[in-house]
Amino acid sequence: MMVGKEVEDINIRMPEDVHDTGSHVPIFNAYLTAIVRDSKGKIIKVHRQKSHSPTANFMALFLPISYFSTNNVSLTITNVTGGTCTYQPGLGGSPQDIVYPNIANNLNTYIVMIQVGSGQQSNPYTATALAAPIANGSGAGQLVYQPVVPPSTITINGNTAYFYITQTYNNISGGTVTITEVGIILELQIATYQNTASTNCGNILVWYDVLSSPISVPNNGSVTIYYTFIVNP
Repeated sequence: MMVGKEVEDINIRMPEDVHDTGSHVPIFNAYLTAIVRDSKGKIIKVHRQKSHSPTANFMALFLPISYFSTNNVSLTITNVTGGTCTYQPGLGGSPQDIVYPNIANNLNTYIVMIQVGSGQQSNPYTATALAAPIANGSGAGQLVYQPVVPPSTITINGNTAYFYITQTYNNISGGTVTITEVGIILELQIATYQNTASTNCGNILVWYDVLSSPISVPNNGSVTIYYTFIVNP
């Protein structure tokens, strides 16, 4: 038996389908798309960029229960007005949990809006609010926010799964309004002990992006923003 020869040939004779190509690891991507229309509804600009900016609040909400129980720690979540609440999920008699949904007790966690702004921040991870939010209204520099459309289902297309969040904004301010930053706002409720006690953490910024180039919305025009979240091999 030629042991040396066997060792030399092992990689040559190994079937290709047993090699680790990495294709089994899911890839997560997020995209921000903005479609601008003029006063007649004609598309005048399509802006698309890769989004990669979950905030610290977002990451905190995704930490597993074992992180809190093993380290015996809690996290402070900061809302858009600077208020804070403590979050420490767990198991047992009085755990803290994110409430979604619990309409019977009026304890809902839900998507509030895709907020737009005219400022920017250099570190999206630490952002707890937009730098310069554009107000909802018809005054100078304002936009009329239409209701946010949350995902109703996850779409499966071959090996790809995705969903999107969208919102439209109308400009009746009398002048052009320029958008430079975008964020997703969540209303967060935390309940304890079978939802008999709760804390409303308020509006939480969970996703934030500075646009790669500003978006100008003409007077009597509109812009529709889509956040698309995709998982594929």
